[in-house]
Amino acid sequence: MSHEPLRVISLGAGVQSSTMALMFSRSKLQPMPHAAIFADTGEEPGSVYKWLDYLTPLLAFPVYRVGRKVGLGEEALRLRVSKKTGNVYARTLVPAFFQKADGKRGLMGRRCTAEFKVRELQKKQRQLAKELHPRGLKWNTPRVVTYVGISLDEVHRMKPSVEPWNEIQWPLIDARMTRTDCLRWMADNGYPRPPRSACKFCPFHSDEEWSRLKREEPAEFAAAVKFDEQLRHVAAQQTGTAAIGGLVYLHSSLKPLAEVQLGDDKASPKDQFGNECTGLCGV
Repeated sequence: MSHEPLRVISLGAGVQSSTMALMFSRSKLQPMPHAAIFADTGEEPGSVYKWLDYLTPLLAFPVYRVGRKVGLGEEALRLRVSKKTGNVYARTLVPAFFQKADGKRGLMGRRCTAEFKVRELQKKQRQLAKELHPRGLKWNTPRVVTYVGISLDEVHRMKPSVEPWNEIQWPLIDARMTRTDCLRWMADNGYPRPPRSACKFCPFHSDEEWSRLKREEPAEFAAAVKFDEQLRHVAAQQTGTAAIGGLVYLHSSLKPLAEVQLGDDKASPKDQFGNECTGLCGV
């Protein structure tokens, strides 16, 4: 006897995932999800949490907020001492930019999405799947369908699931909708424009997003500036092979965020969420 799969929206609470959730709720997309899950890194700007409070009661299914007890920012700044070597190090969670010995720009390793979004999302999915089928499940075949809000203009971000029990689907791509189409659908149906969903200090921000944050949410931008400074302070204390001289930056220009002339630096790319490995951020 086959089991009905648990259908869950990975809700980033940005433009695409919010549009997708509302379209499902209004039966414009099918089949209806059982739930949506918002995996909280603890570092989204206030506009995202405010939007999520607005969005949740509009949806035809429950929204679960999950996350770790210690937020991404605190975890990324935590210094550790290796029991084996005695070296001081910090885990490379955030994809910050750093200056190599030859002066060229490098990108630090990142585990922020995998540990603070994917892991928490999957933990809740497995719990809900077991509740849906309390007599037991075999986890070697798809038992969960995850709806991810990537739009047609970001098709390069589609990534298949690495878990045999989890099938990923992209309803907006199936509907041939771009991010602009999502914004148009929201406006045509009387909804306000959702915010951009990404951590306040995400190095993948475009200059346009950094400028928006500085202009519209100055307290959040100030927090990002402080985090940028703290990253360099923590990096400067590392020893051994992990040491990179403290030259770590949130902005790709390899300048302190507080000193960047936003929009004027030609070396700064647009947003870099194409480098995001799971397709769960920025939607």
